[in-house]
Amino acid sequence: MAPCAGLDLPQSPQCSDEAMPSPDALLKATVSRLAARLGHGLADAAAEVAVLAQDAPERLKREWDLFQEEVQAEAERLERDGDPPQASASDVTSSSPPPTASPQEQIDRLRAKVADLNTRVEGSL
Repeated sequence: MAPCAGLDLPQSPQCSDEAMPSPDALLKATVSRLAARLGHGLADAAAEVAVLAQDAPERLKREWDLFQEEVQAEAERLERDGDPPQASASDVTSSSPPPTASPQEQIDRLRAKVADLNTRVEGSL
C-alpha cells in the first residue's frame, strides 16, 4: 500500500505513485546536503573573521589616536587651568557630573562612558 493511500492529500514526493528512494540513497543525500549547508556556514563565518581581522588594526589605531588626542587636550587644560587631575574611576562611572564641571570635563566623562559601553558591547559579541 502506498504511504498516503486513502488520504485526500495534494500530490507530494511522499504521496506519489513513484517508488521512494532507498534508505541508503536518502542517507547519502542527507549527508551531502548537511555538508553543503555546513560548508556554506563555515565559509560565511571565516569571511566574517577575515573582515574583523582586517578592520582590527584600523580600529585600534583610531582608538589609540583618539586616546592620545584626549590625553593631549587634558594636559593642555590642566596646564591652562592649573588644576590637579580630578578624574578617577568613580568619576567616570558616576551617572551625573558635578554641578561645577567644565564643558571639557563633561565631554571627557561622556567619552569615557562611550568607550566603556563600546567595550561592553564588543565583549558581548
